[in-house]
Amino acid sequence: MARMFHQPESNIYIIIIVGYKRLIDPNVYKTTLTETFLKHPRFSCLQVADEKSGGEVKWVKTNVDINKHVKVPMVDPYMASPDKFVEDYVANLSKTQMSMSLPMWDFHILNLKTSDAESTVVVRVHHSLADGTSLMALLLSCSDALPSFPAMKKKSISRGAGWFPIWFWKSWSVMLLMWNTLVDIWMCVATTYFLKDTQTPLKAPSSGVAFTPRRIVRRTFSLDDVKLVKNATHTTVNDVVLAMTQAGLSRYLNRKYGQAKSDGEARESCENNLPNNIRLTATLFINLRTSPGIYALEEMVKNNSKAEWGNKIGYVLYPFKIELKDNPLDYIRDAKAKIDRKKATLEAKFRLFLAKVFVRFYPTKLAKFPSTTMWFSNVAGPQEPISILGNQVAFIAPSLYGQPVALTIHVVSYVNKMSMVLSVDENIIADPYQLCDDLEEALKLIKNCVIGEGVIDN
Repeated sequence: MARMFHQPESNIYIIIIVGYKRLIDPNVYKTTLTETFLKHPRFSCLQVADEKSGGEVKWVKTNVDINKHVKVPMVDPYMASPDKFVEDYVANLSKTQMSMSLPMWDFHILNLKTSDAESTVVVRVHHSLADGTSLMALLLSCSDALPSFPAMKKKSISRGAGWFPIWFWKSWSVMLLMWNTLVDIWMCVATTYFLKDTQTPLKAPSSGVAFTPRRIVRRTFSLDDVKLVKNATHTTVNDVVLAMTQAGLSRYLNRKYGQAKSDGEARESCENNLPNNIRLTATLFINLRTSPGIYALEEMVKNNSKAEWGNKIGYVLYPFKIELKDNPLDYIRDAKAKIDRKKATLEAKFRLFLAKVFVRFYPTKLAKFPSTTMWFSNVAGPQEPISILGNQVAFIAPSLYGQPVALTIHVVSYVNKMSMVLSVDENIIADPYQLCDDLEEALKLIKNCVIGEGVIDN
């Protein structure tokens, strides 16, 4: 997987923006980082191609000079727009690549008060070291106490149902799983090589976008609003997030097509300007760890740790149906039906297996990602306030650059807030704030519909 993430079209970097509730002492931060983060061997190793093994990447231990990995730029504390400065700083980072002569990670400390934090740290790690789940777990393992996360609910069959209903249900589930997997494998292959998404204002050209810089913007929502909709509709937080994303994308594209029809002038948002049968697919990333969770640092650095360090991710193709619906709750119904269908497939595990096979035995170009419009990831964060590396956290915002799509959305919760982090190619999506507005308006419409129809559980 490290070899795959060094290919030109998938040379991807993970960005984690952490807001803190007080200013950071760089010297103390470096010391704490050395005593915790650097205990993991991946962060003190070089990636070296072994020519005797056909270019296979080897991890080679090296000495780490912490000062080469922790940057503390001088900033003006009285600048007019500190939030814009931080955003521009991250955007400029996305224009650069890391040298393989050093372990491929760095921290950037910005002691600058913004609208929702007293200071900000930007963590950049090459994707070959690990996926976002591993990195978040490592950061959280450096907190004062391991945080708690929402419990996963599992469906079960009543034992009093009798042996025949149980046998029938299990047999039917296995057959459905096999059929769905075959269909999804075919769709993955088709989407990767010849079945393309509609060329919309969100869609990148067929090549070249992986090398462009990214603008990373964030919009924060009330997690209580999301849970209100979830409880009222008897769905999940993930269902609600996907529904509001579908509704927000539909609003945004409707406006774009309306402007095109009227030579750039805005049209009424209620007027339907969308073409028929837009094909817009998201690559939806899935954590494939057998034992998900946060482990103590001592457990994470062990050989064969339960933490399962590395790139343990697969993905499924998730079709967003772009249309304006009269009843916003129809977006929830659509999302639930699609996610329930995706739960009954081995598509994600197959994609991880296929990528490993192609990278090892065939030219790495075969292991490319499907040509979709966007990438999407949703993870649950800590339920209570935490401290990372000795400093209390105000927010956490993960993202990427180097991906072969113009739009990536990461959703992460923290305490009673939920953030949607957008990574966009500004050459294609020049108004990411408008897209954030449409996502926010979509949640508001769905929430108001829930309240207006009186379906809230007492």
